[in-house]
Amino acid sequence: MDMNKKLQEQIDYWRKSGKENLDAAQILFKNKHFDSALFFGHLSLEKMLKWLTIISTKKPALYIHDLEKLALIANLKFDEEKAINLRSISDFNIAGRYKEAKLDFYKKCDRKYTEKHLKIIKELFL
Repeated sequence: MDMNKKLQEQIDYWRKSGKENLDAAQILFKNKHFDSALFFGHLSLEKMLKWLTIISTKKPALYIHDLEKLALIANLKFDEEKAINLRSISDFNIAGRYKEAKLDFYKKCDRKYTEKHLKIIKELFL
């Protein structure tokens, strides 16, 4: 398979999957699964950024979850507030995945906290 076709398949996958994860985050929020909503929100941004890294670098996306690092690899320009948001949202990946952090994360994820961060995620996604 030629490299351009393989990269295009990855671009299509990351873009479609990222949109699906953002949709899932919104459904999870509506059903009051706040911690899972933020975990899927993180996934949506991660996949969107992987999509952009492929476009920028013409190489397959790296298997990393750090949103700020992915944004830098994709050559995106952003201010300090966006950098802080990317770092904060990156924590949702760890908190949603690892047992030691799950309970603390779950307790933190009330409606107000989740709604605030999902709004930021949607803005960054766009």
